[in-house]
Order: sequence, then structure tokens, then C-alpha cells
Amino acid sequence: MAYWLLKTEPDAFSWDHQVKKGAKGEAWTGVRNFRARGHLKEMRKGDRAFFYHTGDEKRIVGIVGVSRRKSRRPPRAAD
Repeated sequence: MAYWLLKTEPDAFSWDHQVKKGAKGEAWTGVRNFRARGHLKEMRKGDRAFFYHTGDEKRIVGIVGVSRRKSRRPPRAAD
């Protein structure tokens, strides 16, 4: 098992938003930084991560578990 730090802007992808999604969560999309995308590809089901808010908060707001490996295809839109 590996441990990660997931940094996010609370205005764009907040902890509260993830909690509302429930255990299924939501795919982490829109990552532009090449190195960060590489780290996402390395994540495996069962890995754990700190969910960190950047900006004014600058704090860890939760602990998450990786539910599946990164998909090569983007997620389909919900109907």
C-alpha cells in the first residue's frame, strides 16, 4: 500500500463535494500537471491519501482510499 497527498482547490474540487458523492466518489479529472498525472497513474486500489485543500485553508481535510486504478478512457457522463 502506498500513501499520497492529493492537493485541490476547495472552490473547484472540495472535500464536501466528495463527501456528497458518497463511497463511489468521483473521478479525479482535469489534472494538467504532467508529474501529477503520472502519480495518479501509479495509484492502486487500496492506496490511501490525505485530501489537502490549498488556497486560504492550507490544511488536510480528510483521508481517502483509492477505489480503482486510473482508467485510460475518460468517465462517461451520467444520464
